[in-house]
Amino acid sequence: MTRTDTQTLDLAMIGNCTYTALIDRMARVVWCCLPRFDADPVFHSLLGTRGAAGDGCFAIELVGAVRSEQAYLENTAVVQTRLFDGDGNAIEITDFAPRFSRRGRMFRPTGMVRRVRPIAGHPRIRIVCRPRMDYGATKPDVTYGSNHIRYVGDGQTLRLTTNASITYVRMETPFLLDGPLSFYLGPDESLTDHPERLCRDFEEETVLYWRLWTRRLGLPLDYQEAVIRAAITLKLCTYEETGAIIAAATTSIPEAAGTERNWDYRYCWLRDAFFVVRALNSLSEMETMENYLRYLNNIASISSGDHVQPLYGIALEEKIEERFVDLPGYRGMGPVRVGNQAYEHFQHDVYGNIVLGASQAFFDKRLLHQPGIDDFERLEKVGERAYLMHDQPDAGMWELRTRARVHTSSSLMCWAACDRLAKIARQFGLDGREAFWRERADRIHATICEKAWNAELGAFAESFGGGDLDASLLLMAEVGFLPANDPRFVSTVDRIGAALRKGNHLFRYHAADDFGEPENAFNICTFWYIDALARIGRKEEAREIYETMLACRNHVGLLSEDTTPATGELWGNFPQTYSMVGIINGAVRLSADWGSKV
Repeated sequence: MTRTDTQTLDLAMIGNCTYTALIDRMARVVWCCLPRFDADPVFHSLLGTRGAAGDGCFAIELVGAVRSEQAYLENTAVVQTRLFDGDGNAIEITDFAPRFSRRGRMFRPTGMVRRVRPIAGHPRIRIVCRPRMDYGATKPDVTYGSNHIRYVGDGQTLRLTTNASITYVRMETPFLLDGPLSFYLGPDESLTDHPERLCRDFEEETVLYWRLWTRRLGLPLDYQEAVIRAAITLKLCTYEETGAIIAAATTSIPEAAGTERNWDYRYCWLRDAFFVVRALNSLSEMETMENYLRYLNNIASISSGDHVQPLYGIALEEKIEERFVDLPGYRGMGPVRVGNQAYEHFQHDVYGNIVLGASQAFFDKRLLHQPGIDDFERLEKVGERAYLMHDQPDAGMWELRTRARVHTSSSLMCWAACDRLAKIARQFGLDGREAFWRERADRIHATICEKAWNAELGAFAESFGGGDLDASLLLMAEVGFLPANDPRFVSTVDRIGAALRKGNHLFRYHAADDFGEPENAFNICTFWYIDALARIGRKEEAREIYETMLACRNHVGLLSEDTTPATGELWGNFPQTYSMVGIINGAVRLSADWGSKV
């Protein structure tokens, strides 16, 4: 089923690995947290406003606009929006976050560039820039200079510098656009050059950066445009300073209409981050893994072989307390949450995700900083915890808040931790350690096969001794627990498809959870199903489902967390890294070989 006109997550994302912003089809900045991903959203109208319409938004409006066009500049994170009125007048708005190399370092300021130019007729435009602080509770004080406006809040001051009339901007007065104008919104600092000249140079250098970055990707033959957009989006979700990778850029976009499944995803889930690293590695983009390893090493040092949280803040914050803020919510659907209670959970798959996220580095000779024995020994502490926890109850990867079981997916990832440690030990020639970890991996393997297999179901169950199905079991072949042709895996794929598939979409599970039965399909599960089908030889069926998922992307190629099977409408936090990972993995799995056509 393709997307319908009811789609409302028609947003483009800009960013520079420090912050992101979301821009709607009419060139309004409706979400932007500064100075980093999980900070106070200075533009928050995506989740409504406490004040007048237009608060928490940054709009460049064409008076009388009747339609728009929006697209990324090819192979970049630079967005262009064209607005047209009914009288032949039109403007083009270019939005981006500067990112390029300067003096041997990456220049990625917490600044946003907006450039507008007339492209037809004699357009009249209006500038509306109304940042708000403290999740919309505070209207900043405003001061003016000859070429700038300052928005002074408690703890943060923003400066908008422009070659437009400051009087027109501050009074939100419509005016004729007779030439290009540039706007730079960022910290309270003076620009070093004329705003038009500086923003033009920033644009040229940012475009060049992204095109050179894209050129280095090792792409599959098919679906290249989708893969490139997914790869750039994943890169934008990395916090380069620490190496953290966020799960999504937003908070509290519900998984389905009228539910309270509203979560804050602006943090680093070690599970999600592993899948991001793995997807980018498959395209030969190694820098993200190298940065993420720095983050993982810090996590391993913090835990020192003890409990590891499923998520941390992007600067290693351990306490991410959940609270509600007084905003109406996405399409009026609250609550709006800040923080995430899941940091308190016990999710034992996290130990496998740490080891899996680091394991390629021990074999890849391209890395600038090769991990050594000390890094392996640090991971061994994580492995010890994995072995200890492999048959203990937890909240599971779906973060059930009121129910604990011995989840098969958690035990599976504990097995993966021990399995990969054995392989790393072999790489170092540590025969004794290899045997030690192989024996532990084999024990966990036998336990899963004995306690998770449900003969009545003819499939592995979601928990030891359980009777329900769970899409996470589709990962068994991907992580190497079973070969894809193992009858138990093939049967599990068949049963999951029969129970959880609706049209060409897959649900996580069908049993009721803390909030009732799930109402929408979970996109990454559909991509796991695609991968499993291809592995067991049902490649054409997998391709059909994959192309359905591509059709569900929004107008600029982005996906959120969930999809309504009947309509293709997107729900959940946006853009979801899990979903963008699925686009890459599906293309790599299904694409023809280069040698078949070239």
